[in-house]
Parts: sequence; C-alpha cells; structure tokens
Amino acid sequence: MAVFPERTTRAEVELGSTLQPKFGPDGLIPCITQDHATGEVLMFAFMNAESLGLTLSSGKATYWSRSRSKLWMKGEESGNVQLVREIRTDCDQDVVLIKVEQSGPANASCHNGYKSCFYRRLVDPADPTFKLETTTEPLFDPKTVYKK
Repeated sequence: MAVFPERTTRAEVELGSTLQPKFGPDGLIPCITQDHATGEVLMFAFMNAESLGLTLSSGKATYWSRSRSKLWMKGEESGNVQLVREIRTDCDQDVVLIKVEQSGPANASCHNGYKSCFYRRLVDPADPTFKLETTTEPLFDPKTVYKK
C-alpha cells in the first residue's frame, strides 16, 4: 500500500512537486472523476489513503464507500471499470481529480445506469418547488446488473 509523505510547508504543498494529499479528520479526501476524452464530470466520491494507493498501483479507480464502510473498486459488480488515465490535485492538495476511460458493458459510471451521476438538472433555480429534470437516458437497468 502507498504511504503518502507527511505534508510539509505551505509553499511545498501548493507549488512543489510531491503529492502530499490532505485527508480530512475522517481520513477521506474528495475525488472528482471526469471522462478523460470529453471532460464530462462522471461522479464524485471519497477516497482514503488505501483506496488512493490502490488506484495508483492498479490503474483502476477505487474509492471508499461511506455508506458501506468499505473499499469499492468501480465496476466490481457492474463490470463498468474506470481505467485511470490522469490524476490531478488542487492547489492545496485537499481534493483529487481523476480522469478515466470508462470500460465495460454499458460504459456507465452511475449505479442508476447513467453514464454520469450528474444526469439531472434543476429546471428553474428561482422556482421554490425545486423541480429536477433528467437530461439523458440510462445505459443499463440496475435491477438486472446488481440483482437487488
């Protein structure tokens, strides 16, 4: 498992050349996942040191599931794996951005069957009913894939 270096000076964290991720008090760091080819945001999840290390060593996106309290390699159940093509961090290294190539039967990242987890938009921000509309069609049926 990867052991990340201790965070050093602000200047080294913000301008240096060593990855020094800042995990929160819960041991997690936010991770934004984008499609490498299109730049579309596919999902948002959390990583801990172990999942980030596994992502680096395997080349497959692995996250920490807060709801299940366990490691979760994307696609372990659905077959829709995320192959890591690039990893970035923000200026103070408290967020990770990974760019992936979707690989699998449906090429989807969302457990609800959509390519992206961001498949809905707010119709009218001024409307107090906060109506959402779905902007795309699902690529697979989660009931069939996950058998739940």
